[in-house]
Amino acid sequence: MKKYYIIARNTWDEVFTYRASFVMWRVRNIIQLLSIYFLWSVVLPPGKTLLGYSQSLMLTYILGTSLLDSIVLSSRTYIVGEEINNGNLMNFLLRPINYFAYWFAKDAGDKLMNICFSAVELTLIFLVLRPPFFLQTNIFYIFFFICSVILSLFNYFFLNFLLGLIGFWSPEVWAPRFIFITVLGFFAGSLFPLDILPNAVYNIMKFLPFFYLLYFPLKVYLGQLSFLEITSGLLISSFWAFGIYFLVNIIWKKGLKSYTAYGR
Repeated sequence: MKKYYIIARNTWDEVFTYRASFVMWRVRNIIQLLSIYFLWSVVLPPGKTLLGYSQSLMLTYILGTSLLDSIVLSSRTYIVGEEINNGNLMNFLLRPINYFAYWFAKDAGDKLMNICFSAVELTLIFLVLRPPFFLQTNIFYIFFFICSVILSLFNYFFLNFLLGLIGFWSPEVWAPRFIFITVLGFFAGSLFPLDILPNAVYNIMKFLPFFYLLYFPLKVYLGQLSFLEITSGLLISSFWAFGIYFLVNIIWKKGLKSYTAYGR
């Protein structure tokens, strides 16, 4: 376990090597969050509701997506495809290290760093803007919120890893990932709650893994789901986590059979 702890810790050093890039990335996140925040503040003034959302619930959802984004949607596995293409994968195959655990440790370090900075940014926003915020106190909802976030972590990790495995058969690994990131914000509910969409679209999205990355955990936190909806959602999210995991293992083994590397 010590070696994986060192890997997670070294992730911080890697990120802070390019400080200007890191600062601009955090600034971009703050600008994006504030843009969505002020948009919904205007659309939903105090005392008004929209499709079951008061200003307090909607702004809690928007601010919650920022924190969950740093926990769930931060990942270092976008480098997997590059490692395969440039031959660096051989360095890991020859060492006594689990490749999946290696990237999960890097993800853990990256997520911890993002959580720290997101917490500071959100604290400043609360101190300056003092937004109305819904604080969940029901232990039942808090417990299932934590369970749903854990499942979201695994779902996103395996989805990202799966995209990286394209590198076994194609040098073009960034185009699929760019498309994935582009559509993810919409399908995961990072811009708005998905239940404001038409019922036909919403009912289809409930069976996609993206639905359970941000939207579902936040709906659990807000206490807007019944016990049956929570349990069925956790079961579907678990199904996707195990399903994508087994798919990643199958493709990983097939990719290794055809993998060749030169000059490393």
